[in-house]
Amino acid sequence: MTESVTAGQTSAGPTEWANLPDIAEQLGVSISKVHQMIRDGQLLAVRRDGVRLVPAELVANDIALKHLPGILTLLRDAGYNDEEAIKWLYEPDESLGGNAAKALGGDWAREVKRRAQALGF
Repeated sequence: MTESVTAGQTSAGPTEWANLPDIAEQLGVSISKVHQMIRDGQLLAVRRDGVRLVPAELVANDIALKHLPGILTLLRDAGYNDEEAIKWLYEPDESLGGNAAKALGGDWAREVKRRAQALGF
């Protein structure tokens, strides 16, 4: 990624953000494809200072990117908006090795999915 943006966050949140052109370059797709991925729920983007940004950690790892659409669907089905989904993904949880976003990129991805499913009940 050529550039990431650091935004001030509370304790539960990404430490690095990437803008959409950087995401397109990293994934090797057009910017319109990135917009489509956001609309289709494959990526999560929020506005910070008027710019749409994606948590950099969610696209830095192919495993996390693979599991992200399913997690986002589960969170949206449980009534979470994008800001709430980010808060949930980055809520400190030592049982997952730090937080759910970090766990998505490793062996704990299924546990993250299980926990997201439980939110709907």
